[in-house]
Amino acid sequence: MGYPDRPGWLRYIQRTPYSDGVLYGSPTVENVGKPTIIEITAYNRRTFETARHNLIINIMSAEDFPLPYQAEFFIRNMNVEEMLASEVLGDFLGAVKNVWQPERLNAINITSALDRGGRVPLPINDMKEGVYVMVGADVPFSSCLREVENPQNQLRCSQEMEPSITCDKKFRTQFHIDWCKISLVDNTKQVSTFQEVIRGEGILPDGGEYKPPSDSLKSRDYYSDFLITLAVPSAVALVLFLILAYIMCCRREGVEKRNMQTPDIQLVHHSAIQKSTKELRDMSKNREIAWPLSTLPVFHPVTGEIVPPLHPDNYDNTSMPLMQTQQNLPHQTQIPQQQSAGEFRMTTFQRFEVNGIPEERKLTEAMNL
Repeated sequence: MGYPDRPGWLRYIQRTPYSDGVLYGSPTVENVGKPTIIEITAYNRRTFETARHNLIINIMSAEDFPLPYQAEFFIRNMNVEEMLASEVLGDFLGAVKNVWQPERLNAINITSALDRGGRVPLPINDMKEGVYVMVGADVPFSSCLREVENPQNQLRCSQEMEPSITCDKKFRTQFHIDWCKISLVDNTKQVSTFQEVIRGEGILPDGGEYKPPSDSLKSRDYYSDFLITLAVPSAVALVLFLILAYIMCCRREGVEKRNMQTPDIQLVHHSAIQKSTKELRDMSKNREIAWPLSTLPVFHPVTGEIVPPLHPDNYDNTSMPLMQTQQNLPHQTQIPQQQSAGEFRMTTFQRFEVNGIPEERKLTEAMNL
C-alpha cells in the first residue's frame, strides 16, 4: 500500500487465470519490525464488480527463534506453488524431521529454480521447474545428511552420477531430491566479519593552497620525434621497394635469352601450336576462310625450314578439292599401283631424317584415269 509495486522480497506467481495466485518470499533484516500492508484489488471479468482487501504481514526477528543449522534441498519434481501448499510442505518437513530428529524445525526460504538461473523445462513428460527449500533446526546435522560430504559422493557428483545416500528412500516416495545440490550451513562456526565503521568529521585535512602551473611553459623540440616516427620507417620502406623493383624488373631473363637457350625444333613446334590455335579461333568467328595451316606441313622434313602455305590468305577455298595434291619433293620415290579397272593409286615413299635417324613415310595418292 502506498507504493507502485510489491516489496523486493515478496514474489507472486499464478500459472493460469483460473488457478490460485501465491504470494511467497523471505524478508530480510531491514524489514524486521515494519508491518507490510499488501493491498489486493480484484474484479469480476463478467460483471466488472470490484473488491479490495488489505493483507497485513508482521515481520519478527529470527533471533527470537534461533535456528543455527540450516540445510537447503533441491526438489526436482515440484514447482514452487505446489511446494507452498500446506499439505505438501508439511509432508516434506515431516520427512526431514524423521532424518534429522530436531526439536524445532521450520522452513526458512522457498525459491523457484528459475529465480536461481535454472532453465524453463520442456512441456513433455510432466517435467517440473524444481524448487529450493531451506529448512532450519536447532540441532547439528544427522549422519545421513553428512553423507553428501563424503569424498566418494563428491566424486560421483563431479562425474554427474547419483550419490549413494542411505536416507534417500524416505524422500523418494514423494520428493525427488538432488543430493548433489544440497548445502549445509552451520552458523555456529561462522566468524563475524562485520567491522565497525569509524566515522570522522567529514572535513578533509588541510593540504595547502592550490598552485596552478605557470603560464611560461618550456618549448619542446619535436624534430627528433618526427625522424623516429616517420623518416626512419619511410627510409626502410624505400629501400625494400628498391630491392623488390630490382628483383622484379632487372633480374628477368627476357624472351631473347629464353629463345637462345631453347632448341630451334622446339621453337618451331611452339610457333606452329600458336599459329594453329590462332587459326582455330579465327575459324570459330568466320567459317568462310582458307584451310588452316595445321592441315599442311609446318616445316620441311629434311632441312627443318618453315614451309609457306600452298595458297595465300585471300585464296578462294570454295573450289578447293577435298584432298590437295602433294608436291613432289626431293628424295621421293613413286610407285604406281593398279587397284581396279580405270583406277591407279600412286604410292610415294618420302625419306628424311629426324634428329639424325632416317625415317620413311608412305604417301598414297589416288588418281582416276
